[in-house]
Amino acid sequence: MIIEGICTTTSPDGAVNIAPMGPVVDESLSTFLFRPFQTSTTFRNLKTTRCGVFHVTDDVDLLVQAALGEWDRTPELFPAKHVAGNLIAQACRAYEFEVTAIDDSQDRAEIQTRLIHATRIRDFWGWNRAKHAVLELTILATRLHLTPPDVLRAQLAQCETIVDKTAGPAEQTALQRIKTFLRCAGRLD
Repeated sequence: MIIEGICTTTSPDGAVNIAPMGPVVDESLSTFLFRPFQTSTTFRNLKTTRCGVFHVTDDVDLLVQAALGEWDRTPELFPAKHVAGNLIAQACRAYEFEVTAIDDSQDRAEIQTRLIHATRIRDFWGWNRAKHAVLELTILATRLHLTPPDVLRAQLAQCETIVDKTAGPAEQTALQRIKTFLRCAGRLD
């Protein structure tokens, strides 16, 4: 199963990278298979430092900002307990992990990890239809080179309808971020 979340990694010089990630996980959440592209900062950091923190959150706007790399402000971070890494204060759960194996024979590497420590930061409030719709649209926005314009327009229209019916302020803000990103990318009028 793939879980969508956010991975924080740290470079050897201490710079924190915050990136969306959808690792393959086991049911006990004790192992994670990350598949970053070798050109990514996440890959370079995991290959070098061999540890990181995966976060589960119900904050869709946090996911959108991480995916688009456009932050209002960097999220509040605090040090991990068992790895050289950082936890995101507004996440729900954080999973500190260490790398056990790396296969970089393909453009998209496979990085096997194992859980070192799990932290409950706050309760998982939940998801509604608007959060799911915004998440799916976010994934499309990160794959514009693979998404035909008509598919993108149809998905956006469907997402807007769902957000109009079921969203709270965070989901509305997240949708506006995506639309701004798509306009800047020349994909919206």
